[in-house]
Order: sequence, then C-alpha cells, then structure tokens
Amino acid sequence: MTLIAILLPWLSFMLRGRILTGILCLILQITLIGWIPAAVWAVISLQNSREDRRARRIERAIRESRR
Repeated sequence: MTLIAILLPWLSFMLRGRILTGILCLILQITLIGWIPAAVWAVISLQNSREDRRARRIERAIRESRR
C-alpha cells in the first residue's frame, strides 16, 4: 500500500474510502511539481491511518482486559 501511496497518491486515498480527498490529491498530482507533495501527503496519511487503527486495537484490548 505504501508503494501505491508513492506512485499513485490519489489511488491510495480512493482505496481507503476518502473519495473527495482522492480527487483533491489527483488535482494536485496533475502538475509535476505537485506530485511530490501529493505523494508525501498520501504516505503520511497512510501512516496516520495505520497508527489510528493500532491505537483502537490497543484501547479495545485494554477495555476487554478490565472486564
């Protein structure tokens, strides 16, 4: 998924269900200069999404262990 975020940043957003963000990223990526910020944005967003998922799993595990 990281490779997709680097090569096709807009597709990375689309695959995660963030359609409007994907469209905005595609508009940014259309210019050659905008492609690099779009790729960085997609990779950072992907990492944040993974961290959020990991945090939710940890919170769920803590709540279940308290029962």
